[in-house]
Amino acid sequence: MKYTFKLRQHIGVPSEPAVKPGDKVQRGEKIAKRPKESLGANIFSSVDGVVTEVDDDHIIVEEENTDFSKYVKLSGQTPKELVEESGLVGLGGAGFPTYIKMNFDLGKEGILVVNAAECEPILSHNIARIEDEPEKLIEAMKIVMETVHAVRGIIGIKKIHEKAIDRLKEVIDDSTISIHELQNIYPMGEERALLRETIGILLEPEKFPSDAKAVVLNVETLYRLREAVLDKKPLMDKDMTVAGKLTENGSIHVFFDIPIGTSVESVIEKAGGIGSEYGEIIMGGPFTGKRTYLYQPVIKTTGGIIVAETFWQGPKKIGLLVCACGGDEARLREQAASMGSEVVGVEFCKQARQVKGTRKCENPGICPGQVQKVLKLKKAGAEGLLISNCTDCSNTVMSCAPQLKLPVYHCTDGAMRSVNKKLIRKFKETS
Repeated sequence: MKYTFKLRQHIGVPSEPAVKPGDKVQRGEKIAKRPKESLGANIFSSVDGVVTEVDDDHIIVEEENTDFSKYVKLSGQTPKELVEESGLVGLGGAGFPTYIKMNFDLGKEGILVVNAAECEPILSHNIARIEDEPEKLIEAMKIVMETVHAVRGIIGIKKIHEKAIDRLKEVIDDSTISIHELQNIYPMGEERALLRETIGILLEPEKFPSDAKAVVLNVETLYRLREAVLDKKPLMDKDMTVAGKLTENGSIHVFFDIPIGTSVESVIEKAGGIGSEYGEIIMGGPFTGKRTYLYQPVIKTTGGIIVAETFWQGPKKIGLLVCACGGDEARLREQAASMGSEVVGVEFCKQARQVKGTRKCENPGICPGQVQKVLKLKKAGAEGLLISNCTDCSNTVMSCAPQLKLPVYHCTDGAMRSVNKKLIRKFKETS
């Protein structure tokens, strides 16, 4: 079986190949390295095998008789050295190299905030990992807190996850570590929303957690950090949720330790195989995931693979309302095309501020209203709306669009329908 390792799996510059075709590699062997003095990360083979292809985009390894219980160990000694060498990046979002955060010094007054929100609907592997091994999360927190000189650690987790919360309470043995229960709304796991809820500070969109004397890491990142420091294990494996239009329709599966580089098709087969009819395959969550294909590989930031329901036929002319917390304009245009709809107008949530080439919400999850934007799309000739709004924004859209006789579609519809979950529209109660 072939394993494909993308050279860009993180924020920063692509990794540089450290092997050539014909080379034999072992599981845990470095096959691509971070360019010196650049933001990036090393990449390791997750299998034993022979390198068959190397180019500017990827490395392909033909797997041969891998013993997945064994790997080439890291050579670093300190937690900082091991995390940097391991190739660890943020595993809950864009893939920011974790060694940068490990180099922060909070001066014995800062806070480590753990993102255990499991923010995207359907995804459930982080909570499953906590329920299975809560003590390892606490061990990882202590490593980070000691390294960055944080005086407190807070685990932000939605209060609906009662079993995971109970399991954490069983193993927390340090008064400096606490649990903060979050509302069950999207996007509670957005970094600034999480800080607002846990420590009471709302950062400006261009600011970072370090400006609030905080380090934010998600659950799986911490589990893999612990592996790097205590087991000297490179980042080679990935936890993920696989769900949707599978052979067992509407099922949700959690898998631990899928080797990075595995094809999407192989992971779906592990979940029982793909159904006969589906709309698209999403890599990631329903809100922020991207369309992918069976031949594409699992990368470091792959948190989910969702086989979405077939697309609804949309109106002839559709307006797009883009939220900084959900699918971007390109993603909505892609979906509108699949619905057979012509895009006649594009509006952005009034809080979606432009920051360094991307959009960030001024106050994630708390919406001031979307009536003006909806009216603009109606005047542009829209016969329906396709939106990517958060829970609260969707509430405000639904307070006016139906009165204007505009049917509303959401970027998450195909994913949510595929597992028979309630669609993101108007909710009477969000807590």
